[in-house]
Amino acid sequence: MTLDLDFVRAQFPAFNEAALQGQAFFENAGGSYTCAPVIERLMRYYTQRKVQPYGPYDASRLAGEEMDEARVRLAGIMGVETDEVSFGPSTTQNTYVLSQAFAGFLQKDEAIVVTNQDHEANSGPWRRLAERGIEVREWKINAETGHLDPEDLDDLLDEKVRLVCFPHCSNVVGEINPVTEITARAHAAGAFVCVDGVSYAPHGIANVGELGPDIYLFSAYKTYGPHQGIMVMRRALGEALPNQGHYFNEGSLYKRFTPAGPDHAQIAASAGMADYIDSLAAHHGINGDGAARGAGVHYLMRAHEEALLQPLLDYVTAKNSVRLIGPSDAATRAPTVALASQSNAEDLAARLAEHGVMAGGGDFYAIRALEGMGVDMDKGVLRLSFTHYTSKGEMDQLLNALDEVL
Repeated sequence: MTLDLDFVRAQFPAFNEAALQGQAFFENAGGSYTCAPVIERLMRYYTQRKVQPYGPYDASRLAGEEMDEARVRLAGIMGVETDEVSFGPSTTQNTYVLSQAFAGFLQKDEAIVVTNQDHEANSGPWRRLAERGIEVREWKINAETGHLDPEDLDDLLDEKVRLVCFPHCSNVVGEINPVTEITARAHAAGAFVCVDGVSYAPHGIANVGELGPDIYLFSAYKTYGPHQGIMVMRRALGEALPNQGHYFNEGSLYKRFTPAGPDHAQIAASAGMADYIDSLAAHHGINGDGAARGAGVHYLMRAHEEALLQPLLDYVTAKNSVRLIGPSDAATRAPTVALASQSNAEDLAARLAEHGVMAGGGDFYAIRALEGMGVDMDKGVLRLSFTHYTSKGEMDQLLNALDEVL
């Protein structure tokens, strides 16, 4: 089974926008195009249901039902219970709130493990717990490859470690970390696990129930949806951590770690992400429950991405003028490709824009990872990131532009 790209691209209004014609979008890791079902739901909410939800009148009742629908359907795709899914303003904000909860949960003689492969959102808030007397241990990447070796984690684990935080994949290294294996190692040592899935979820929303971590976070605006952070908090941990919301919401698992008032419209619009996944599943003959449909679509996305990614990896690997960050095998990484060179990365991105290629240059809030690999931070890295709606024609446009720019 192969992905029907014409069908996929028909679900994204951006591809029909006159202002975007002739341009190839390669900064998807910073935020994806939005699919039509999300836009339609957001428009409907703002025009028909922009009232306080969960009231007795129709507009309010329908508003609440649509918010609930988003949670129910996304939980089904991720293989978790409905109330284990919560929404917040962003993944950065969700992680900060979680760190405050752990600050009240951990004892001063206890420890946590963080990595230097992470985006700062899943590193900085946890590292600040050192100010509360919590020991922070760093699981370091390989300085040459950016690889995060699970065996190195074993040297950091002991009876004092209560939490291990790491990314499903880094937003610059791109390598897909073995979440289930790492989670099993941490759980065996008595530690909880928090996984940042922001850079992986655009390439297939994970079945968190099967993967096994206690916390899994990702961003809806990078998975074809509105600007919301989505968080899975498994029940055993969620009920043990101190409540961070209003005291009268303490009994609701999905409200315990979202102290800010929810964005009703964007939560409701998030159901459009499930609409999109279901439409892909139906079009390609994928049946079953939400998790099965999500898994089938995940497979289609990854297969298409890998076929496009490998030629790009081969191309940049053969270039002496650039250093590929992360592995050169498409099967082991997400299509987020960071390149270091002697040129300023922002300048390179600007030159690519002249060829109709939209890409980015800089540090992408992954300063610890890039410094750990010896990247010149004054130059940064050029990041080329795409997802399943990218076409071969756009890849050819990128490669031709790189020939001119590099």
